[in-house]
Amino acid sequence: MNAPSFQSDFIRTLHERGFIHQGTDLSGLDERAHRSVITGYIGFDATAPSLHAGSLVQIMMLYWMQKCGHKPIVLMGGGTTKIGDPSGKDQARQMLDDDAINQNLSGIQTIFSRFLTFGDGETDAVMVNNDDWLSQYHYIDFLRQFGPHFTINRMLTFDSVKLRLEREQPLSFLEFNYMLMQAVDYRELYQRHGCVLQMGGSDQWGNIVNGTELIRRMAAANDEVAYAFGLTTPLLVTSSGAKMGKTAKGAVWLNAEQLSAYDYWQYWRNCEDADIGRFLRLFTPLPINEIERLEILQGSEINEAKKILADETTKMVHGPEQAAQARETAQNVFEKGALGTKLPRVSIPRAELSEGIMLAALTTRAGLTSSNGEARRLAQGGGLSVNQSPWLDANALVGLDHVNDQGVIRLGKGKKSIILIDPI
Repeated sequence: MNAPSFQSDFIRTLHERGFIHQGTDLSGLDERAHRSVITGYIGFDATAPSLHAGSLVQIMMLYWMQKCGHKPIVLMGGGTTKIGDPSGKDQARQMLDDDAINQNLSGIQTIFSRFLTFGDGETDAVMVNNDDWLSQYHYIDFLRQFGPHFTINRMLTFDSVKLRLEREQPLSFLEFNYMLMQAVDYRELYQRHGCVLQMGGSDQWGNIVNGTELIRRMAAANDEVAYAFGLTTPLLVTSSGAKMGKTAKGAVWLNAEQLSAYDYWQYWRNCEDADIGRFLRLFTPLPINEIERLEILQGSEINEAKKILADETTKMVHGPEQAAQARETAQNVFEKGALGTKLPRVSIPRAELSEGIMLAALTTRAGLTSSNGEARRLAQGGGLSVNQSPWLDANALVGLDHVNDQGVIRLGKGKKSIILIDPI
């Protein structure tokens, strides 16, 4: 279906911005979204204290859902986190206790207020926790109520199960139950909130289809007709094939406690040229005609497009003030040669620095390089610097003699990654 044939602003917007990969009944969903307000949800399990940039596609789908006049539900996976989703995983998740899950929930809930308006209005977002109902089911009752609507034959065809079995990797019975629990989540939201749409990444397709089928089968058992739709987004990787939201230093977290606004800004500023247009469509609210103007820039002008991408994405996660500060710091460091007060810092005891630390060991300890071997390779190619001077010998010692006039040692990797060593 081509974009002009869509009736609803919601599906048209998702299509033109590149969010849609699969849909259970895209034309039916489009027609329903055109004639009435619909309610849709996405679930987020609490496996870490913050979501990372890989979750932004899902968050932005909720953002556009509300912007187009519909009602989004943010489902916190307080219950499903206790089980662990096998989708796209090679091994079982680490089991978390209730305290760890609740602590993670507190961390990841905060980001959504940057993207969504919560309240009691018709299109105001709501946030719910699936532990509120999943923890209330007794196992026998759960099996009797929902088990007859699933077949093992069907469940074995979904990638989340099939790939693990094909690779002869263990899939516990605990994980096998996850798709039932997610299907029950959808039905609970259908009954409690009139939710008719579940969205998620492409790895969630089997789980989402199970949910739509469960709603329809249980309705049919009562001689009722139910409408339930599913929608997935494409697997998101960079142009070079790297997983979205990951760097050599680790995940690109959305919470400031895990990653500074400056480092977050730099992540987007350093994106690959070929990704600019796609990322502007997916991760910013800029109009399509403005994105089309930016994505065709060439030469040095392409850097301006990257700065706009970094500005807009950082505004949405950290706010306009933090985005402006991050850009100013980057400009001072890279364009004016100033130190920059917002650069990331790592504290090292003066006693250690007085004896000297090998450059390779120091850059790795500071998180600038992932290993001493990487540091040595970079140094040989002129890719490491101390106080803006290239160091070709990664075994050379860095010490207190290298503390500059600002009281720190400035370590650099290439032209764009800088960390300050703060002697304490």
